[in-house]
Amino acid sequence: MMAEEAAAAEVNSAGSSTQLALDQLQDEKTDGDMANLNLGELDLTTDEYILDEVDIHIQANLEDDLVKEALKTGVDLRQYSKQVEAELQRIEQASIKDYIKESQNIALLHNQITACDSILERMEGMLSGFQSDLSSISSEIQTLQQQSVSMNVRLKNRQAVRSHLSQLVDELVVPGAMISTILESPVTEQEFLEQLHELNNKINFAKELSFRETLACSDIQDIVDRLKLKAVSKIREFILQKIYSFRKPMTNYQIPQNTLLKYRFFYQFLLANERTVAKEIRDEYVDTMSKIYFSYFKSYSGRLLKVQYEEVADKDDLMGVEDTAKKGFFSKPSLKSRNTIFTVGQRGAILSPGELEGPILVPHTAQRGDSRYPYETLFRSQHYALLDNGCREFLFLSDFFMVTGNSALDLFNSIMGKTLSSFLKSMSTYVSDCYDSIAVFLCIHIILRFRAITAKRSIPALDKYWEAVLELLWPRFELILEMNIHSIRNTDPQKLGVLDTRPHYITRRYAEFSSAIVSINQTFPNERTHTLLGQLQVEVENFVLKMAAEFPSRRDQLIFLINNYDMMLGVLMERAADDSKEVEGFQQLLLARTQEFIEEILSPPFGGMISFVKEAEGLMEKGQLDRLKNEEARITQLVRGFSSSWKQSVESMSQDVMRSFTNFKNGTSIIQGALTQLIQYYHGFHKVLNQSTFRSLAARSELINLHHLMVEVKKHKPNF
Repeated sequence: MMAEEAAAAEVNSAGSSTQLALDQLQDEKTDGDMANLNLGELDLTTDEYILDEVDIHIQANLEDDLVKEALKTGVDLRQYSKQVEAELQRIEQASIKDYIKESQNIALLHNQITACDSILERMEGMLSGFQSDLSSISSEIQTLQQQSVSMNVRLKNRQAVRSHLSQLVDELVVPGAMISTILESPVTEQEFLEQLHELNNKINFAKELSFRETLACSDIQDIVDRLKLKAVSKIREFILQKIYSFRKPMTNYQIPQNTLLKYRFFYQFLLANERTVAKEIRDEYVDTMSKIYFSYFKSYSGRLLKVQYEEVADKDDLMGVEDTAKKGFFSKPSLKSRNTIFTVGQRGAILSPGELEGPILVPHTAQRGDSRYPYETLFRSQHYALLDNGCREFLFLSDFFMVTGNSALDLFNSIMGKTLSSFLKSMSTYVSDCYDSIAVFLCIHIILRFRAITAKRSIPALDKYWEAVLELLWPRFELILEMNIHSIRNTDPQKLGVLDTRPHYITRRYAEFSSAIVSINQTFPNERTHTLLGQLQVEVENFVLKMAAEFPSRRDQLIFLINNYDMMLGVLMERAADDSKEVEGFQQLLLARTQEFIEEILSPPFGGMISFVKEAEGLMEKGQLDRLKNEEARITQLVRGFSSSWKQSVESMSQDVMRSFTNFKNGTSIIQGALTQLIQYYHGFHKVLNQSTFRSLAARSELINLHHLMVEVKKHKPNF
């Protein structure tokens, strides 16, 4: 290494001296070349130029600075050429002398160059050695890289194998903690549940290895099987014990159900590893819960019936049945009790959210307090208990037994089917002899709302049962409604006792019943119900007309019609919407009959004036008013008669109207309408007498001032 550094220093020193000598020679050579170049360019006698290019070279030489200077000074070119040649010879001689003078340096330079060449040759040899060494190193590096890649692949493969083998060994090894826990720990311990999960994984892994025919599987198969049998035995005993605890009297079975849900993995373990035991547990649960639900609901339903109202409607309690129909020894309902059949009263409150989903009735508590309830209250309590228990049971079955869809529904029906069939059977028996249409209709809407609740909870288990109940209740409700329609249609007015212009009890029954049905039906409207109510309304209207025809005078007929229409409209508007068909229909009927009655009560005291005004207005439209020109005596009598008796007539009319109508508000409205109509007629009377045909009549001066009449009439308006 030191020899190489000395050689490099020697090369650098020789190189520096050589470079200096070369620079001097180069400068001298450059000066000589420049002189030769310039003189060559001035040599016009040279043969190198082609004649065709002489002009171009002449022009180029003329551009030379020396030529320009010679031409400017007027120098003879031949003389000048000789001077240049002499100068060149002098310079050449001087240059030769310089070369001779520097001959030693040149020789030294030659020696140095030779030394440099030898040094560079040695350097070239060394570099060639370095290059060959680097080539061998590069090949070694490539070899090492290949070996590294190969080792990396082997490492990854070994790590992958180690990972699989480690997992395989971990899965195959049955730790002592697992064995002791499965054999000795109670199933309720959290540690047992964790080890059971591990055991289940090992069982599944062993099954997988057995399919692959792994030899190591046989080493652990025996101990895994024995642990599985022990775990199955302990789990079976635990779950059956919980199921048997359901059977104890007064047991709240929801508590052990919640306990089972905490250990739902037990059944999953049985289902995966011992299906026979899993089926045994499932069948035992189904059998136990089926009996429990059937016994509970049978007992509860029986006790509920003991707190039902004793008096219930029968086939004779229809809307069109007269109150005097039952007067025998065994007559049951009075007018009051029969009217309650068609009145909803507070019964409709059971459909409110607070009542609908309120606590169920406790029968023995109600019996101690001598409380009695209508059928729909008992029905609500019974079916809310069914809804609550059914939803909870369906969720438990889906969660614990891991069933969904039709499998969950089948399992639910195997438990609740007997209970639901019992419900339908007892309900069919009751409904077949039920004539309380409001109770049936309330039960229908209770079911509709319960069905909406189960749909909101996403519980399809009771859907078929709801449909079955509705298929029992709807036809019965329609049948009872049709029976009431026929009873009104077949009613004989002459058998209903003494005639009275006050509202009839049959129309009151209809009004109460119709308002109840319409108000209940608003939430879940049913077209069939609307149709039947429309038929019932037509029959009631016909009945009212038949009853009115029994009165001898048109005045009494109108009073009867107005009283009944007003009563029915008032009852309907308390519960039904103002825009319902029933309300609109009776409003039109009441308005028409009221207008007719106003004309009827104005006719006796003011009929002459009214007929004259109508006749005169008709002739005025035809332009024939002159035909009444000779009626001066009649007009005078009308003017004086009205002026003398209108106050007494209005007073008498007001008193008569207020006596005729049971609804004071309606009577007041009729009086106001009559007085308004009277003023309109008298205004028309004024208008007729102001025509040119009657302007000369003396009786015109006796007409009462219209404004004064209006002021006086207001004094006679009753205030109620």
